[in-house]
Amino acid sequence: MAKYPIYLELQDRRVVVIGGGAVAARKARVLLDCGARLVLVADKIDDAVVRATTGRNAELIRSKYSKNYLAEAVLAIAATNNHKLNERIYRDCQELEVLCNVVDVPDLCDFYVPATVRRGPLQIAIGTEGYCPAYSGHLRKKLEHMFTEDHGRFLLELECIRKRIINEIDDATVRKVILGELVDDESFEFFKRNGSDAWHARAEEIISRHKAQV
Repeated sequence: MAKYPIYLELQDRRVVVIGGGAVAARKARVLLDCGARLVLVADKIDDAVVRATTGRNAELIRSKYSKNYLAEAVLAIAATNNHKLNERIYRDCQELEVLCNVVDVPDLCDFYVPATVRRGPLQIAIGTEGYCPAYSGHLRKKLEHMFTEDHGRFLLELECIRKRIINEIDDATVRKVILGELVDDESFEFFKRNGSDAWHARAEEIISRHKAQV
């Protein structure tokens, strides 16, 4: 069955990672980058986990797993090498209605973590519905060459001009036409060649032209 792709707001929300090895460290780092309030539980915690969480919004609990640690969590990630424990974590999450991901076990996942390409505020996610995460990684490498930091900077400029267009132009159809011109490949190439100031001047010309036609 097809999965529903979303971007989830985790700022200051409780997220639990069970496991203390390299995989847990990687998951912890990404979750903290998203603003989560992380709770990591493991009886043994590697130095990599400590380095990934030091000075950040994270609580490390050196303890065997207990269902109690899942209380009030929005989601949980099981990153242990103990299959029976992972199954137990998944069952507990189902009982408590906590979204669960058991790393590398698609059948024990309520959600899958996509491979991502980040360029500033631009984020591109690639998912395979758990069929073959390695293929997601392969596609990510290709997309990393296609999308550069210029795309992220371009998006920041677009957001600035978009706010102005929304404030100044009431007609939704006109707004759509203007934004269509500003986001196309020609506009991006102009930005990349000529820089922010020249692009904003060009954007002003486009906006003025369409406003005059209203």
